[in-house]
Amino acid sequence: MEYERPLLTGKLIQRYKRFLADIELVTPVERAGEVVTAHCANTGSMTNCKDEGARVWLFDSQNPKRKLPLSWEWVEVEGQYKACINTARANQLVKEALLANSIKEINVASEVCLKSEPKVDEGRLDFLLSCEETNHQTYIEVKSVTLLGKGVEKELGTESNHKNIGYFPDAVTSRGLKHLEVLLRLKEEGHRSILFFCVPHEGIKKVGVAEHIDPAYAERLRAVMAAGVEVLAYQVEFQKQGMVLKNKIEVSI
Repeated sequence: MEYERPLLTGKLIQRYKRFLADIELVTPVERAGEVVTAHCANTGSMTNCKDEGARVWLFDSQNPKRKLPLSWEWVEVEGQYKACINTARANQLVKEALLANSIKEINVASEVCLKSEPKVDEGRLDFLLSCEETNHQTYIEVKSVTLLGKGVEKELGTESNHKNIGYFPDAVTSRGLKHLEVLLRLKEEGHRSILFFCVPHEGIKKVGVAEHIDPAYAERLRAVMAAGVEVLAYQVEFQKQGMVLKNKIEVSI
């Protein structure tokens, strides 16, 4: 994915009320020093991704109808790694990769139909790949992983010697637990079910389950994996004007 315009840069002052962030602009130079409030499209705890003074990147929608035209997109973690905190980008990146047939574990042939947000039971998953000829269906639920293991102990009081492991979830997630149950039921009905970890964080080289944060989720994830639900993880490559889903990385659950 590419942004329509160059991203603005700044320094994070604070993230608050989950969806708001105050930021001091650095660029463009004519706005340097200006303090703005940006939309933060992330409902998680954002552990290690919201440190005061961290370098951040913003997208200016230039939409006068939006109350907050600026969106917080990227943050520099530990002074060296870019991470995308806008969780909506994960689905966008995975969809682009599916359409380009660049995820080798998921074959998107010409006769396959890709549907976003298919309705399942009382809710929705992220993607459905279906083929009328074979009646084969693949359901995919996408999760964004930005919790770097090296920073876990700072807010959670735990120790981590695995500095390049990314953990999911970064907060207790009843919604994520429901998604696991839906994926399992679909698998039992004969469909292919995939939990897809999109990793928009340069410092994460392996994905693990955050048992220290949500033990119920960890236990259930292991159970559904044993029952045949697949788990994949791909790291995102940051580019000057956007991002692309790039390399498969290890999942250690």
